[in-house]
Amino acid sequence: MEFFITILVMLLITSILGYIFVVLKEKFYLKNNIILIDNKYVTQEDLDVTDLKEFFLDGTRLKAGDEIKVVTKDKESFIGILIGAVKKENSILLVTYKNRVLKFRIDNIMQFKIVSKYGKFFAK
Repeated sequence: MEFFITILVMLLITSILGYIFVVLKEKFYLKNNIILIDNKYVTQEDLDVTDLKEFFLDGTRLKAGDEIKVVTKDKESFIGILIGAVKKENSILLVTYKNRVLKFRIDNIMQFKIVSKYGKFFAK
């Protein structure tokens, strides 16, 4: 029984330390303006096409790395991570959880909802 409790305490301490290191890593990325999009289907070309990493859409401040849900005028719904916006084309790029990079024209978006803000743990 004592051995079992010792193992549980060690696992608890390990998980707490792991959580602390993940939080510190995210804090480091935010401090250095690094946005981590962990998806192997997002290419450097996709990142280079976007010229706005932080912008306002319908009065809402969006930032690359935010998780959003987009509903188009065709009643199609997409959920994914925002890569950025292309100002010349008046569009946004989104990587979905089906590993597709999609471009949406702003005038084709009927509504959108922020599911999760990037770095919300440290938001002011």
